Amino acid sequence: MTAERTDQPLGAARERVLALLRADIIAGRLPPGERLVERELADRFGVSRAPVRDALRALAAEGFVAAESPRRTVVRRLTRTDVAELFELREALEVHAAGLAAERARPDDLAELAALLERAATATADRDADAITDVNTRFHHRILATAGNSLLSAALEPVEGRLRWLTRRNEEWPTLLAEHRALYEAVASGDRERARATALAHVRANRAVTLRLLFGESDPHR
Repeated sequence: MTAERTDQPLGAARERVLALLRADIIAGRLPPGERLVERELADRFGVSRAPVRDALRALAAEGFVAAESPRRTVVRRLTRTDVAELFELREALEVHAAGLAAERARPDDLAELAALLERAATATADRDADAITDVNTRFHHRILATAGNSLLSAALEPVEGRLRWLTRRNEEWPTLLAEHRALYEAVASGDRERARATALAHVRANRAVTLRLLFGESDPHR
């Protein structure tokens, strides 16, 4: 069904289209290789082609889409190198952040992490993939915030969407919940090295699952 066109300001329309397309890509509703046609997307979202064109440019900058030719834009197919580089960055930054969080966590930080774990447990029991992805992302964001180093968060921001795209494919949800509980306990212990080791194990476990799902290969770190 074609949506009715709206008089929404161009900037607001762009942000709406960008958010909806990004969410569809992360959730797998738009799979790798899917062609994205400006006219069709404009009809779908009830906007002109201008905000769609701007949203596709933003998604290209974020690493979600690629131009195969001047007239053909598709959802990007991640390569083995793309995945390796993303997890190398995640390992370097999140492991360090976990160590800092263990040293700097305040009671309200730990309370917020515990509350997120409760929400994750509910979403896991319900097998709600979107809710699980959202709350797990919030859990990692809270650990970054607890680390108290704004540059760590800033360094991850450009690739955060692609990392969420990868981790959304991991549907071993009870295992993810157990790993997050272990990470919470390590941060709550105040032991920097325990938190770093737990975060490292978590990132590498996720990398192993991703490599298996995307490329059918084992991880040499496992």
